[in-house]
Amino acid sequence: MMEKGAASLSNSELLAVLLRSGTTEVNVFDLAGILLSRAEGSLTRLSGMNVRELCRVKGIGKSKALTIIAALELGKRMCSEVPDKDRRTIRNPEDVYREFLPQFRGLKHEECHILYLSRSNRVIAKEMLSSGGLNETTVDIRMIVKAALEMSASGVIMAHNHPSGNPMPGKADITITKSLKTALDTFDIHLIDHIVIADGSYYSFADETTCRI
Repeated sequence: MMEKGAASLSNSELLAVLLRSGTTEVNVFDLAGILLSRAEGSLTRLSGMNVRELCRVKGIGKSKALTIIAALELGKRMCSEVPDKDRRTIRNPEDVYREFLPQFRGLKHEECHILYLSRSNRVIAKEMLSSGGLNETTVDIRMIVKAALEMSASGVIMAHNHPSGNPMPGKADITITKSLKTALDTFDIHLIDHIVIADGSYYSFADETTCRI
């Protein structure tokens, strides 16, 4: 890494840097390889593993497990950042998909987020509404409307994930969408879209189509 930079290392070697040491039975490089193989070679699958699952690998204790989880979470957060306002203009459902995919990828539970947009569809703010499921008890529509009014937002986009991998909306998704649209219409705020995101696809209520990337 010192000579050629982090980009020159393989995923397994980068994991070895995080782990720092192996055990009396395996060196750190072999331990990293074992850990990655448990995730079927996928960093996405690795990011979805919790402390208990990581600690099932002999040689991985809580400290090492937390280091890995923290590093992968930083990677997710970096991917979800947008460098400047000009690049945060939402033009279509695919832009929403690209905005949220890094933080939804690998999640084993549902999360619901809101984008508040200006009249020119620039993102004013982005916030998480709920974690664990989508229903009227976890999504406070009044708070969404209040926040949109406070920010002078002209449009709102809701996005949530389906860990099952199927982006098709359920009854609760449809009910929440209709309720939110009705509430926002009262204040002349446009519900631009509600996007349901799976790892490799998304459903757009505005387009009423399923799109695979």
